[in-house]
Amino acid sequence: MFKKAVFILVLFLSTALAFAAKNDNSIQVKGSDTMVNLGQAWAEKYMEENPGDFVAVTGGGSGTGLSSLISGTCDIAMSSRNIKDKEIALAKQKGINPFEIKVALDGLAVVVNPKNPVSKLTIQQLADIFTGKISNWQDVGGVNQKIVILSREVNSGTHVYFKEHVLRRGDVNGKEEFAPDALLLSSSQAIADEVSGNSAAIGYYGMGYISSKQKAIAVAKDEKSEYESSNIENVLSGKYPISRPLFFYTNGEPQGLIKKLVDYALSKEGQEIVVKTDFVPIKR
Repeated sequence: MFKKAVFILVLFLSTALAFAAKNDNSIQVKGSDTMVNLGQAWAEKYMEENPGDFVAVTGGGSGTGLSSLISGTCDIAMSSRNIKDKEIALAKQKGINPFEIKVALDGLAVVVNPKNPVSKLTIQQLADIFTGKISNWQDVGGVNQKIVILSREVNSGTHVYFKEHVLRRGDVNGKEEFAPDALLLSSSQAIADEVSGNSAAIGYYGMGYISSKQKAIAVAKDEKSEYESSNIENVLSGKYPISRPLFFYTNGEPQGLIKKLVDYALSKEGQEIVVKTDFVPIKR
């Protein structure tokens, strides 16, 4: 009986794998947690209009998505950062030619609990907070309370971007790192949840995750500049200082079904979905 059950299971798995191998109408999309809701929204509408096609979208971080593209286990990598030189070199060793497509823009919101009286900070103050140089809210106009630093994990494109553009102020030779006591959380939603329940916390994530349970800080490039909010208009105009492009990466220039999905994401309808999910279209 046991052997028969094992045989049936093996036969089922073999059949399923054979079906998957023959199914040319499926796309695997993986990567940036910042982009996962956007990717899923694109996939859902795309499949409604193309019922014979199947698109699976999962997160895991930009680095995870790019690693999957390099290993050949996904068709499209979503990334909230540019691919690194070492990733390109590894890809070429494996016969993969990463092709970059800008699909949307994003403003990185810096958020605190709504009870926190602090409502604006400069880039330098943010750098000092997240590196641990400033450790008490009263040093930036808040109450006498130790700051709880929240960050994405190191595999996240959001983590990399924030470190390079806030902590290191865009200096490619910068060595600044997050404070040793920073809490590294696995997703943007995890940061949002922690901030909503912790009056001492500060974190960052794509502005599509902002809700009434968190307060987004207005940010200025320096003390002489205007403080700007993280909204679509300020990201498009370049006024908001912590903004970035969002990418698809494919193996070579997209073809066939992959091109259909990419073209949909870049279409008028696809870019309207960008706005509906609180990101910024690459053009109005």
